This record gives sequence, structure tokens and C-alpha cells, in this order.
Amino acid sequence: MRKIIHTEHAPAALGTYSQAVQVGDTVYLSGQVGLLPETMELVEGGCEGQLHQVMKNLSAVCQAAGGDLDDVVKFNVYLIDLGNFDKVNKIMAGYLKEPYPARAAVQVSALPKAAQVEVDAVMVVGSR
Repeated sequence: MRKIIHTEHAPAALGTYSQAVQVGDTVYLSGQVGLLPETMELVEGGCEGQLHQVMKNLSAVCQAAGGDLDDVVKFNVYLIDLGNFDKVNKIMAGYLKEPYPARAAVQVSALPKAAQVEVDAVMVVGSR
């Protein structure tokens, strides 16, 4: 059975998708860019500022599904400039605990709303 996850503490979907979908204990979190939920505008601060907001947004969706960032088993990071890879590692380390989840990071040509970074995730509730 599928359960749709939604919270007002993360940006509303920009298209035909849900913030997250839960099937059993697994939650598939849609990609988040650095939008403020209240204004639906990108935060300032470039890639770094946006990534902090992305992690806050993902955290809010995780909480709405009954988990938190520590329950994430896989992140996918999309960057318009892989030159920000080291910044991504430092910022994400501030939100995550070891042992870290699996992760991929790729460079893309463009992201929604002209964002510099987008992250999606897979969470297993109670996986810790």
C-alpha cells in the first residue's frame, strides 16, 4: 500500500509528483532544491546556502514520514558544478552521522528554478 507524504514545512511540489511516497517501511523522497517553503523562492548564498535549505527541506519530509535524516539509506546529489563537491561533503557532514548512507553525486546542465543543487533520497523508517 502506498502512502503519500506531505508537509507544509517543505516546499510544495513544483509539478506532478508528491514530496514523498512510502511503501512499507521505505520512503522515496522527491528531489528538493533550496526553496523556502513559505515563499517558494530560492535562498541566497549560492550552492552552500541552497544545500543547507535542501537538507532542512528533506529533514522536514523525513519527519512527516516518521523518520529523520539518520534513517536515509541513499542520497542522490545533482550539481550544476561538480567544483562544489567538497562543499557538499562538508555541509552534508553537518547534517549526518557516521556511518554515512550511500550517495551519488553528478553534474547536470540545469535544475528547476535555476537552482545550483538538488538532492533526493531513500529512507527506511526505523533502519538505525
